[in-house]
Amino acid sequence: MLKVLESLIAVLNKLIVFTSTVAIAIAGGILSWEATARYLFKIPSDWQDEVTIFLLVGATFMSCAWVQHSRGHIGIQALAAILSPRVDRARRVLSDVLSFLFCTFFTWKSWTLLLEAIEDHQISGSAFGAPLWIPYSCMAVGTSLLALVLLVQVLLALTQWLTAHPSQASTL
Repeated sequence: MLKVLESLIAVLNKLIVFTSTVAIAIAGGILSWEATARYLFKIPSDWQDEVTIFLLVGATFMSCAWVQHSRGHIGIQALAAILSPRVDRARRVLSDVLSFLFCTFFTWKSWTLLLEAIEDHQISGSAFGAPLWIPYSCMAVGTSLLALVLLVQVLLALTQWLTAHPSQASTL
């Protein structure tokens, strides 16, 4: 069951990473156009900063689960080199558990912000006045998926440990 969930998350993450890549490319295009329009054609605009921030925030939060799933984050390699493999595995699992707890709290707060923004019809303070549910929804969905990835990784590690040590499973 966990392997099936992990596979589904992997497929979803690939789609999200592709979408995030497109969002980053669009943000780069918008900023390039804005600089060109302002300096060459004397056409200022007031929307491009906010749109690019929303795109970049969305891409960052939505792709964070993929980074965790692929273990693409920066690890402490120095510790892995001096610790025994068993202790290093325990360190990684402990790190995943603590990360899961933090991300669960952050997810809860993100959903709270999103619901408040929807309820109160909150908009940004700029002249563009973009609705704040857009970045908050990316935060909420992205951190939810990240917490799910961390939970699956912790449960898989626990399952692997119980499979490798069946005599100790009865003591749990």
